[in-house]
Amino acid sequence: MNEQFSKKAEAWSARFSEPVSDLVKRYTASVFFDKRLAMFDIQGSLAHAEMLAAQGIISAADRAEIERGMAQIRSEIEAGSFEWLLDLEDVHLNIEKRLTELVGDAGKRLHTGRSRNDQVATDIRLYVRAAIDDVVALLKQLRRALTDLAERHFDTIMPGFTHLQVAQPITFGHHMLAYVEMFGRDAERMLDARRRVNRLPLGAAALAGTTFPIDRLRVAQTLGFEDVCHNSLDAVSDRDFAIEFTAAASLIMMHVSRMSEELVMWMSPRVGFIDIADRFCTGSSIMPQKKNPDVPELARGKTGRVYGHLASLLTLMKGQPLAYNKDNQEDKEPLFDTVDTVLDTLRIFTDMAGGITVQAENMRAAALQGYATATDLADYLVKKGLPFRDAHEAVAHAVRACDGAGVDLSEMSLATLQGFSPLIEDDVFAVLTLEGSVAARDHVGGTAPNQVRKAIERVRGQLAG
Repeated sequence: MNEQFSKKAEAWSARFSEPVSDLVKRYTASVFFDKRLAMFDIQGSLAHAEMLAAQGIISAADRAEIERGMAQIRSEIEAGSFEWLLDLEDVHLNIEKRLTELVGDAGKRLHTGRSRNDQVATDIRLYVRAAIDDVVALLKQLRRALTDLAERHFDTIMPGFTHLQVAQPITFGHHMLAYVEMFGRDAERMLDARRRVNRLPLGAAALAGTTFPIDRLRVAQTLGFEDVCHNSLDAVSDRDFAIEFTAAASLIMMHVSRMSEELVMWMSPRVGFIDIADRFCTGSSIMPQKKNPDVPELARGKTGRVYGHLASLLTLMKGQPLAYNKDNQEDKEPLFDTVDTVLDTLRIFTDMAGGITVQAENMRAAALQGYATATDLADYLVKKGLPFRDAHEAVAHAVRACDGAGVDLSEMSLATLQGFSPLIEDDVFAVLTLEGSVAARDHVGGTAPNQVRKAIERVRGQLAG
């Protein structure tokens, strides 16, 4: 083993008179979760080595050796044969030790002009940038799947709700497009956050920069960063980008959870609006008739998990003085779990959207309950010249009468309806049908089937880009 890594395998062992205890090693080590950063660590190190060679800080021969060693390390990690050592604390020292074993002094020179502080900040930004790209791609797939579902049911009538009470008739396609809009905003937020993620910390070194003549803009260009972090203290200690990503992820999960809540309710036999394909459900260990919507239920629960990670990261950062502190090691597990949870959830929801069967007759029957066309009758009277407040009052009396008689507004006779307003004529029944109600809302953003089709075309144009 090379001299840099002593028998105790600690990069700073010469400074201390006694070894770190095994308990402290376990408590402070991060290698068994931050090793997922390995490929990003290699990517950043190769860009750093290329710059060092270009600036004459290391030789071209050293750079070539570093690249050769890193290629072997990458192969070992991909093959699962790389030996991760707890004594080496984290992914960075594990890779550096192996590199030095493979290429000798060239491996020792790699760390010139940088610190683990700016190294880890770079790795995490590379990781989050890649995660954002994956999330945005999956949001696109989910939006496409929901748009397909909306298109199949652009004119399927269901009740729209406020306060979970029947409000007005809408189409199921229109309802699904509401989630398409939500997930579209989520993609916008992720892409906006990406701009702030995509700034290079490398070159800030421990906190104050370095005395070597480095070229940070060259490294930024090599790694695809749009800019560098312009203050060395902020560069190594900032985790705003991780918090912002987790906040955007929390909003994705909130939208997933809202949709989950509806899917769970709609699948209940007491509602019966939809059925979810068997592969997304489970049964009961005791009740053989059960079909439980486990996926949306679990997604609701996982939403709270992601919220917790956001609170954890905010709390982690709130008391830290400049610059880097060991506290920041605790940023990785909540961030990693957030990424895993969001990606898995989006994948399974995209698949599940294709496995939703709509029970159109049940939806229609429900829309006929609760006097869903009452507002249409009020609008009809306003168009006949009655002030809206008077029209509202007249229809309220009509609804009360329907309640007592156990009939819908559309089932009342013309003579009975005219008892609530003499302005009512026989053309009122076209207004009181479910089809007439939804068709009348024929404007941008409305639930009319014609508008739903136009909205689907607009979304398809967005998704084609």
